Amino acid sequence: MHRLNVALVAGLLALAAILGTEAAARTVSLGAAQHHASTASVQARAHQLDAFERSLQRALARKMPKLPPVPRVPPAAPANAGAPVAPAAASPTPQVQTVYRRPPPIVVVKHTHHGDDGGPESDGGGGGDD
Repeated sequence: MHRLNVALVAGLLALAAILGTEAAARTVSLGAAQHHASTASVQARAHQLDAFERSLQRALARKMPKLPPVPRVPPAAPANAGAPVAPAAASPTPQVQTVYRRPPPIVVVKHTHHGDDGGPESDGGGGGDD
Protein backbone atom coordinates (compact mmCIF):
# COMPACT_ATOMS: atom_id res chain seq x y z
CA MET A 1 0.00 0.00 0.00
CA HIS A 2 1.07 3.51 -0.54
CA ARG A 3 1.97 5.66 2.42
CA LEU A 4 -0.81 8.10 1.52
CA ASN A 5 -3.46 5.34 1.73
CA VAL A 6 -2.09 4.15 5.10
CA ALA A 7 -2.16 7.71 6.47
CA LEU A 8 -5.71 8.22 5.16
CA VAL A 9 -7.00 5.01 6.80
CA ALA A 10 -5.25 5.86 10.07
CA GLY A 11 -6.75 9.36 10.03
CA LEU A 12 -10.28 7.97 9.43
CA LEU A 13 -9.86 5.48 12.28
CA ALA A 14 -8.69 8.25 14.61
CA LEU A 15 -11.69 10.40 13.65
CA ALA A 16 -14.06 7.47 14.27
CA ALA A 17 -12.49 6.88 17.70
CA ILE A 18 -12.86 10.56 18.64
CA LEU A 19 -16.50 10.70 17.51
CA GLY A 20 -17.31 7.42 19.33
CA THR A 21 -15.78 8.73 22.56
CA GLU A 22 -17.78 11.96 22.27
CA ALA A 23 -21.03 10.01 21.66
CA ALA A 24 -20.38 7.77 24.68
CA ALA A 25 -19.72 10.81 26.89
CA ARG A 26 -22.98 12.46 25.79
CA THR A 27 -24.91 9.25 26.43
CA VAL A 28 -23.53 8.98 29.95
CA SER A 29 -24.37 12.61 30.70
CA LEU A 30 -27.94 12.14 29.37
CA GLY A 31 -28.37 9.13 31.63
CA ALA A 32 -27.27 11.12 34.66
CA ALA A 33 -29.65 13.97 33.78
CA GLN A 34 -32.51 11.51 33.36
CA HIS A 35 -31.76 9.97 36.77
CA HIS A 36 -31.82 13.43 38.37
CA ALA A 37 -35.14 14.28 36.66
CA SER A 38 -36.77 11.01 37.75
CA THR A 39 -35.63 11.56 41.35
CA ALA A 40 -37.16 15.04 41.33
CA SER A 41 -40.46 13.74 39.92
CA VAL A 42 -40.60 10.98 42.56
CA GLN A 43 -40.03 13.53 45.31
CA ALA A 44 -42.74 15.82 43.90
CA ARG A 45 -45.20 12.91 43.73
CA ALA A 46 -44.35 11.88 47.30
CA HIS A 47 -45.05 15.46 48.44
CA GLN A 48 -48.46 15.38 46.69
CA LEU A 49 -49.31 12.04 48.30
CA ASP A 50 -48.33 13.35 51.75
CA ALA A 51 -50.63 16.36 51.28
CA PHE A 52 -53.48 14.09 50.20
CA GLU A 53 -52.92 11.84 53.24
CA ARG A 54 -53.11 14.88 55.54
CA SER A 55 -56.43 15.92 53.93
CA LEU A 56 -57.80 12.39 54.45
CA GLN A 57 -56.76 12.46 58.11
CA ARG A 58 -58.55 15.81 58.55
CA ALA A 59 -61.68 14.39 56.93
CA LEU A 60 -61.62 11.37 59.26
CA ALA A 61 -61.25 13.63 62.30
CA ARG A 62 -64.43 15.55 61.46
CA LYS A 63 -67.67 14.15 62.87
CA MET A 64 -70.12 12.83 60.32
CA PRO A 65 -73.55 14.50 60.17
CA LYS A 66 -76.52 12.66 61.68
CA LEU A 67 -78.53 10.55 59.26
CA PRO A 68 -82.22 11.37 58.70
CA PRO A 69 -84.74 9.05 60.39
CA VAL A 70 -85.93 6.02 58.45
CA PRO A 71 -89.62 6.30 57.47
CA ARG A 72 -91.95 3.70 58.95
CA VAL A 73 -93.56 1.38 56.42
CA PRO A 74 -96.25 -1.09 57.49
CA PRO A 75 -95.17 -4.70 56.92
CA ALA A 76 -96.68 -6.42 53.90
CA ALA A 77 -99.16 -9.21 54.59
CA PRO A 78 -98.15 -12.62 53.23
CA ALA A 79 -99.97 -13.59 50.03
CA ASN A 80 -100.96 -17.06 51.32
CA ALA A 81 -102.47 -15.98 54.63
CA GLY A 82 -105.57 -18.15 54.12
CA ALA A 83 -108.07 -15.35 53.68
CA PRO A 84 -108.66 -13.84 50.26
CA VAL A 85 -106.80 -10.61 49.79
CA ALA A 86 -108.69 -7.61 48.46
CA PRO A 87 -107.31 -6.23 45.20
CA ALA A 88 -105.17 -3.15 45.50
CA ALA A 89 -106.48 0.26 44.56
CA ALA A 90 -104.50 0.24 41.33
CA SER A 91 -104.91 -2.71 39.01
CA PRO A 92 -101.84 -4.95 38.93
CA THR A 93 -99.86 -5.13 35.73
CA PRO A 94 -100.67 -8.21 33.63
CA GLN A 95 -98.16 -11.04 33.50
CA VAL A 96 -96.01 -10.79 30.36
CA GLN A 97 -95.58 -14.05 28.50
CA THR A 98 -92.46 -14.49 26.39
CA VAL A 99 -92.73 -16.73 23.33
CA TYR A 100 -89.56 -17.80 21.57
CA ARG A 101 -89.81 -18.61 17.89
CA ARG A 102 -86.81 -20.13 16.19
CA PRO A 103 -85.72 -18.51 12.95
CA PRO A 104 -86.03 -20.56 9.76
CA PRO A 105 -82.93 -22.64 9.02
CA ILE A 106 -80.36 -21.26 6.62
CA VAL A 107 -79.55 -23.74 3.88
CA VAL A 108 -76.35 -23.23 1.96
CA VAL A 109 -75.85 -25.26 -1.21
CA LYS A 110 -72.26 -25.45 -2.39
CA HIS A 111 -71.73 -26.91 -5.82
CA THR A 112 -68.46 -28.70 -6.41
CA HIS A 113 -67.20 -30.31 -9.59
CA HIS A 114 -65.91 -33.81 -9.01
CA GLY A 115 -65.43 -34.78 -12.60
CA ASP A 116 -68.35 -37.24 -12.54
CA ASP A 117 -71.08 -34.90 -13.69
CA GLY A 118 -72.05 -37.02 -16.71
CA GLY A 119 -69.64 -35.62 -19.26
CA PRO A 120 -67.95 -37.61 -22.04
CA GLU A 121 -65.02 -38.58 -19.86
CA SER A 122 -67.27 -40.15 -17.19
CA ASP A 123 -68.14 -43.27 -19.19
CA GLY A 124 -65.78 -45.45 -17.18
CA GLY A 125 -62.73 -45.28 -19.38
CA GLY A 126 -63.40 -48.70 -20.98
CA GLY A 127 -62.30 -49.21 -24.55
CA GLY A 128 -63.87 -47.60 -27.55
CA ASP A 129 -66.28 -49.03 -30.20
CA ASP A 130 -64.26 -51.23 -32.56
